[in-house]
Amino acid sequence: MHELSLAQGLIEQLHTLAAEHKAERILRITVVIGPFSGIVVDSFSFGFDALKQESPVIREAVLEIDVPPPSYTCLDCEQVFSLEQEHHGVGQMPHGGLSKDTCIACSSHRLAASGGDELILKQIEME
Repeated sequence: MHELSLAQGLIEQLHTLAAEHKAERILRITVVIGPFSGIVVDSFSFGFDALKQESPVIREAVLEIDVPPPSYTCLDCEQVFSLEQEHHGVGQMPHGGLSKDTCIACSSHRLAASGGDELILKQIEME
């Protein structure tokens, strides 16, 4: 379960930042976990919640996790898009849902996943 070691790394980073800013408590943490990161969000959250209990500085912190939609790059026209974008009729499946394998610009099926493998500490609220 590598999520536990990732949560431990985050906690170490939070301790460093709290010391640098002379903060007594960390109240809220926001992290971005990419959809292609291989991180199981529930396991990461569970590990963080278990490990934070050992630290008075982080014990009451609330962890917010942002998972952006997957992005794709068309290998034919180089259009970059996410599945949340409107398709305006192009690339829609017959029942109106989005097709994961169709470019929104040229209807090509030659797509590559773009990014989405990140784990980013986005924001910290501390006092």
